[in-house]
Amino acid sequence: MANARPLRFLPSGFVLPLCAVALLLLGIAAGVLLPQVPVTGLILRWAGIALLAAHAAGRRSVTPWIIAAMIAGAEIGFDAPSFAIHLRVFSDIFLRLIKTIVAPLILVTLITGIAGHGDLKGVGRMGLRSFIYFEVVTTLALAIGLVAINLSHAGAGLTLPASPHEAVATPPALRWDDFLLHIFPENIAKSIAEGQILQVAVFAVLFGIALATLPDSKRGPVLRLTESLSEVMFRFTNVVMYYAPIGVGAAMAFTVGHMGLGVMVNLGKLLLTFYAALVAFALLVLLPAALFFRVPIRRFLRAVAEPATIAFATSTSEAALPRAMECMEALGVPRRIVSFVIPAGYSFNLDGSTLYLAVASIFVAQAAGIHLSIGKQLAMMATLVLTSKGVAGVPRAVLVVLLATAATFGLPTEPIFVILGIDAIMDMARTMINVVGNCLASVIVARWEGAFDAEPVSEVVREGTVA
Repeated sequence: MANARPLRFLPSGFVLPLCAVALLLLGIAAGVLLPQVPVTGLILRWAGIALLAAHAAGRRSVTPWIIAAMIAGAEIGFDAPSFAIHLRVFSDIFLRLIKTIVAPLILVTLITGIAGHGDLKGVGRMGLRSFIYFEVVTTLALAIGLVAINLSHAGAGLTLPASPHEAVATPPALRWDDFLLHIFPENIAKSIAEGQILQVAVFAVLFGIALATLPDSKRGPVLRLTESLSEVMFRFTNVVMYYAPIGVGAAMAFTVGHMGLGVMVNLGKLLLTFYAALVAFALLVLLPAALFFRVPIRRFLRAVAEPATIAFATSTSEAALPRAMECMEALGVPRRIVSFVIPAGYSFNLDGSTLYLAVASIFVAQAAGIHLSIGKQLAMMATLVLTSKGVAGVPRAVLVVLLATAATFGLPTEPIFVILGIDAIMDMARTMINVVGNCLASVIVARWEGAFDAEPVSEVVREGTVA
């Protein structure tokens, strides 16, 4: 018996997080059951947060720090809402730093990927496969949203606000020709300055094609420049990500402090319908697609955890884009595929946003007491398949598309203003699904191309994903 080893029921890395979760749950329970002694729950919750921080301190990844910061931010927002509201400046700093990365990163990585690839037919094939996948997945997202809202009838019996027109001004409807024109840049510097991702991507594709047609003597210097700049931008991303826990924690503190924790916990039937539809979409569409294309599920989930967490906390896809590109390249997706699929997906593969539009548009009809036949609902979904493609390039785009759809089908706009009351919470989940969906798309296209895990990963990228 001298050589007997003690039984270990859990890996050592799970002990601190589980203890932290236990303390957090006890703290929440104490706050509910012992409201006359609030300090008890406060101490327990902060002890749990301290354990999460201790766990993060022993890990090489920044993801545990981001998760701990999210929970700490929610606690600060609950304990001191007036103070938490003033923390928004720290999340805005993080978003500004990220915005300085996004457009230059897409520009140089796309140019490098197309011009360095050399095979323009291969680029065209990759683009066609990407858009086929985008259309199939977004259509299924709309279908799931449509089924979910028809099952729950979340809008039935809604009491409309007394003065809805004072809530927000109705923006103009989004026209297909306006979106088509918006795709093409008139000034690349202006597009970069305004963060117009799709315009930058179009310019980079055309520039990369032009560069690929030049002889090596002319192409080489420019290609080496863009390759070096892409490495610099990934290193820049690594530096900025050290600030991510502060920015994410501040964003969560502001959200809870501004809206209240009760809103986040008890959001009503519509919110439950939407979240259930997102879970169904993940299980019925994303998971089967990943299995069909033999995506390594565990590796993918580890790789996507950090950008998904950032997207959820900030409700901003842009904030997660640089890290998502870096994590997918570290996972084994070649840079030429990452730099094409993920930016393109930001306009053509916003799964969470399209599902939200399906749920919200039928909710509006239900709230107004308008019965829509199956044929009219399908016509509405067909319209959303087209109009949702402009979501990424237009300010307040989801609201624009929703109001435009309501106007097209003769629906009142008043119920939309009710949705705006909980839209921030819905936005967190749909943004996370947008990011996860685009990351998965890049892996699937790489598998489809036979290029997954086939090219060496840059040392800068490898270091950044474990830092």
